[in-house]
Amino acid sequence: MNVAITEGLVLTPPAFAEGLDQWSSEDGTPGSTTYESSGNAVLVPADADFGGCLEMLKMQTVQKLRYMGDTPILPGAYLRIRARVKAVSGNLPEVRIAGYAVTGSGSHVSGVVEVGPTVALQSYGEVVEVSAIVGTGSRDGVDMSWGLDAIYGHFGLDLTGATGGVVRIDDIEIEDVTEAFLRELMGWVDVKDYGAVGDGVTDNVAAFNAADQAANGRKVLVSEGNYYLGSSISISSPVEFVGTLVMPVAAKLALMSSFDFPTYAAAFGDELAGFKKALQALFGYTDHNVLDLKGRRVEVTEPIRIEEIAPDLSSFSNRRVLQNGQINVIAGSGWDDDVVTSQATYSVSQSMQLTSVANIANIPVGARITGTGVGREVYVRSKNNGAQTLYLSQPLYGGSGTRTYTFTRHQYVLDFSGMEKLDRFNIANVEFLCNGAASCIMLAPDGQMFQIRDSYVVRPKDRAITSIGRGCQDLLIDGCQFLSDEMLVPAQDRKSMVLNVNANDSKIRDSRFVRFGTAFVLNGSGHLIVGNHWFQGDEETSGVRVAGLVFTQTNVQSAVTGNYIDNSVIEWTNEHDAEPDFASEYSFGGLTVTGNTCVCINVAPWFTWLSIKPYGPGHFIQGLSVTNNVFKSLNGSVDRIEKIDTSFADIDRSRVRNVVFEGNMFNGIKEISQNPVMVEVNQSAAQTVWTADASEYLPFAGWARNVQGLIAEGMVRDSSGARIDAMPYVAVEQGAAKNQITVNWPEAAKGRLQVTLRMDNPI
Repeated sequence: MNVAITEGLVLTPPAFAEGLDQWSSEDGTPGSTTYESSGNAVLVPADADFGGCLEMLKMQTVQKLRYMGDTPILPGAYLRIRARVKAVSGNLPEVRIAGYAVTGSGSHVSGVVEVGPTVALQSYGEVVEVSAIVGTGSRDGVDMSWGLDAIYGHFGLDLTGATGGVVRIDDIEIEDVTEAFLRELMGWVDVKDYGAVGDGVTDNVAAFNAADQAANGRKVLVSEGNYYLGSSISISSPVEFVGTLVMPVAAKLALMSSFDFPTYAAAFGDELAGFKKALQALFGYTDHNVLDLKGRRVEVTEPIRIEEIAPDLSSFSNRRVLQNGQINVIAGSGWDDDVVTSQATYSVSQSMQLTSVANIANIPVGARITGTGVGREVYVRSKNNGAQTLYLSQPLYGGSGTRTYTFTRHQYVLDFSGMEKLDRFNIANVEFLCNGAASCIMLAPDGQMFQIRDSYVVRPKDRAITSIGRGCQDLLIDGCQFLSDEMLVPAQDRKSMVLNVNANDSKIRDSRFVRFGTAFVLNGSGHLIVGNHWFQGDEETSGVRVAGLVFTQTNVQSAVTGNYIDNSVIEWTNEHDAEPDFASEYSFGGLTVTGNTCVCINVAPWFTWLSIKPYGPGHFIQGLSVTNNVFKSLNGSVDRIEKIDTSFADIDRSRVRNVVFEGNMFNGIKEISQNPVMVEVNQSAAQTVWTADASEYLPFAGWARNVQGLIAEGMVRDSSGARIDAMPYVAVEQGAAKNQITVNWPEAAKGRLQVTLRMDNPI
């Protein structure tokens, strides 16, 4: 049965009786010598065995007989050439099927086998059949594998051995025997049938493309072997790999109908290699936007750096998704930190640079910078070795000068730092098992809308998600769980971090963060921290508690809403300011802390849930709302819920405005913070000056700056008990700490007042 591609084609040459001018004694090409008047070949009209046939005298060492017509060689098809021969007289020769391979331009295809098996004629009159199979593929049973370069052939036979013998040759037959090779694989197209060679060396791109084109809805089978593909290739048909592939790093493999991790793992015979190629293809083609791990686990022994697996990829802005599987880190030296110590110069006038950097060539992009005057989570965004200049993710607060810094480059499972920009990359339903050996994700220097959702990051060594630039713009964390590798380490000794943000508008929602050194370090503004639970406790008695959420700029325009804040501090600083002293700028403001459950247990009494830490003098609070939260201390009470950390500077309390502490609930808190606060004044002995002391209540040791209301509860009387109807006046900011007000009467009075006062200007 012919396969569809040869149906309707006439393959068998015409009978000899139709003319010997169609049969060449050379290669069969146009213009070659024919047997029409050769003198050593005649037609025999009636042979007892053959009927009409050709009788030939062998006169040459290799006596050739070739049909001059073009027999097509179609990709994936196999042809069998057969001839019956008998010796008549003279020396007994040997006989074999032979052909001449020709390209579409008419040139010879060199380097291919063009003869079949040789058969010796043993006696006169004995009919011997010789045959050979030719095709594009190299398969068992194929005598002449011509690959894809041959478009047609000239077929016939050769007489070899001794000369002088006379033979008779029956008409030559050519038939399609493709079915014999494909009878058990009719749903498949095997790349070997289209010339693929699984030797790990031959470039098989053309053969794979031909198989893909011929599949026509069937599956492409990459049968056993190791196939080299020397350039990028896109295969539209479904693919199954029994054999494996070898490709250059820069060459892409796009499996358009089989784009998933298990197929890529099978393609390269290695999970990590397959995962890298699948990621490369995810960014390299537009016909698919989701890489599905299909619930599989990928064993990762080294960082996956995007610039290494896709060296031509500098920027990408289309949505792409990695989903549904597990990535497991195998410990090894590939995850070791690179640590470099170097001297460099910082100038506040070039706040995002370090210049005159010694040993700059050894400092990697993405290194975390530590040293005097450096805030938390400052990274090398990029560098110019020739100019000895490093470009930073954030300014340094320590002022101008030449100092020695330490540069620590953590190693990440997914490292996008080699790109310039990455937008809209999503990770969904993936579990990262970092096993205390590796950090998890380093973002690109620029980009927006990176999202990780419904995923787990388990035991990252140093960092879970790191931003070295503004690739964290609109960062989305949704429904994830992050579990520390420092569960049993006292809180103050932990070094790990969940994530940092340098840009604006991150959304961290409905996620859980367990016992990291710090959960979040956020620069920028517009952040929404909603519905999360972060734990930072330990097993210590009277334990130290550290920052869980850190804002590092003054005006944050952010909301912390509906979270479970467990044994950790919200710390608000301006450590990422090259000139941290207050100037003509916004000071600390724009923060709303609402509806949170705030708990601590076994802590020192000076613990607070909210701490403002100015890194320079002159700052004040100009917009803070702490409302409708629950604060609860277990196994011991704490003094207050808030404080000013004066390690560097205090705030200017004379400029505080628009601060609201109300509707909160307090359990195990000695001094309740409220603003505005209503203070009851009881004066049993008549005096002209009554003092209202709000020091126990005013947030951040604020001054009593304004009185909103004053009302007498009951009658105010003079010393003789007569009613006083005169209106008193108040004096604010009284006492050494300016946290009292005085009520001044025109005459000595006694009684009870309810005074509502504030530590701020309300607007």
